[in-house]
Amino acid sequence: MTKDRYVIGVDLGTSAVKALLVDQEGKVRGEVSKSYPLLHEKSGYSEQIPEHWVEQTVEALRELAQSLGSGAERIEGISFSGQMHGLVLLDREGRVLRNAILWNDSRTTEQCRHIERMLGERLLEVTRNRALEGFTLPKLLWVRQHEPEIYAQADVFLLPKDYLRYRLTGELHMDYSDAAGTLLLDVRGKAWSADVCEACGIDPRICPPLAESAALVGTLLPYIAERTGLSPAVKVFAGGADNACGAIGAGVLSLGVAMCSIGTSGVVLAYEEEKDRDFAGKLHFFNHGEREAFYVMGVTLAAGYSLEWWRSVCGGAGESFDELLSGVGNVPIGSNGLLFTPYLVGERTPHADGVIRASFIGLDGSHGRDDMSRAVMEGITFSLNESVQMLRERGKSLHSIVSIGGGAKNDVWLQMQADVFNATIVTLENEQGPGLGAAMLAAVGCGWFANLAECAAAFVKQGRRFEPNAAAAEQYSRLFDVYRQVYAATKTLNERLAPFRP
Repeated sequence: MTKDRYVIGVDLGTSAVKALLVDQEGKVRGEVSKSYPLLHEKSGYSEQIPEHWVEQTVEALRELAQSLGSGAERIEGISFSGQMHGLVLLDREGRVLRNAILWNDSRTTEQCRHIERMLGERLLEVTRNRALEGFTLPKLLWVRQHEPEIYAQADVFLLPKDYLRYRLTGELHMDYSDAAGTLLLDVRGKAWSADVCEACGIDPRICPPLAESAALVGTLLPYIAERTGLSPAVKVFAGGADNACGAIGAGVLSLGVAMCSIGTSGVVLAYEEEKDRDFAGKLHFFNHGEREAFYVMGVTLAAGYSLEWWRSVCGGAGESFDELLSGVGNVPIGSNGLLFTPYLVGERTPHADGVIRASFIGLDGSHGRDDMSRAVMEGITFSLNESVQMLRERGKSLHSIVSIGGGAKNDVWLQMQADVFNATIVTLENEQGPGLGAAMLAAVGCGWFANLAECAAAFVKQGRRFEPNAAAAEQYSRLFDVYRQVYAATKTLNERLAPFRP
């Protein structure tokens, strides 16, 4: 197989867009990242200007094409990964009506309660997820209530990466994996839900056409091709939600394999084929980027963020994480009797609680910085293990977990994950996150491979393996039992403290 043909994976993140140029062997031949600002006009608000996504992506594509010179004509396809849930409203002329409201915007609590009243348990039956502030439907209802003049002009809504793709191709689509995070999709039926739309007073015509993640949905508009230096014949594929593409890029495409991603937030994600498996809304259940497959996901809101906070408190932003954690390997399991719960900004799984806050439990005068650093690491891992245990309790077998993100950069933490999860932890040699997953969707769409599993065998390179230590796993199991009691023990206290918070 020659290596002179390429695809591009575009990952539209919350703070930056990253574009990867990938050859037919899965090797990254170029990478460009371009940032854009977040807007926080009020407490709880989080918005972006969609035009920034377009301008920065066009520039990133231009730089990748330029890096190949005349070889840019061998770029065959582009696909996308993107931040989930964000609301982009367009009028009939395709113009943006207001700033995009992002996934981490928390203004919609009232709208979530309204959705629950209107649909009851039918919401969970259809969408497989409970109403949370991050989802798209509550944002639609917020705009309708607070900005009725804007809502009246809305002809269609899109998610961030779908708006970006629309601007590059002129075609409106949304893939199933991202649509599953809107709270408007019948996840099992793979169609917009008439029941949800009717109950919430949403005209279903505002919902865009649906597509499979690897589906061909257009080619580049001539002026976009001219600006980027790419051929107007480049094929553009639908792409997927960032977590779905992250799973694809990590090779999580079969039963028994899961992914643990520790970034600012933390995610435990498992592949699923059984569309009727019931997680009672405790875990997210979304369509995968793989056709006719799903994924189940638990979220720790403040995973890496807890470590960032701890570094700022005890070491300062100038200290590296390697320096902060240099002594944790000398601290025994259990951090000398100290527990940390990573609820700095509330929690998602298994406690959908915006009021709960973090705790150090068992702190005394003998504890030093290394004890507390290890306790923060263990607390983050325990929180993620709540999702692992819920998966197992509902019949999921997890024998191998691919670890990516910050938690895969420290050997002590990798072994800790193996012991706490009691599973083999696998690292990746070529970790590129959702951008590689997007490139893989383009590669399959272009016909390089018959399916994503075949593509993963060529593109995803596994690294080191960490096996659980039986004695350590038994100690962590006992500590985990204590950890699980802290939430209930501190819930009422945090509710009483809430009025005193700024």
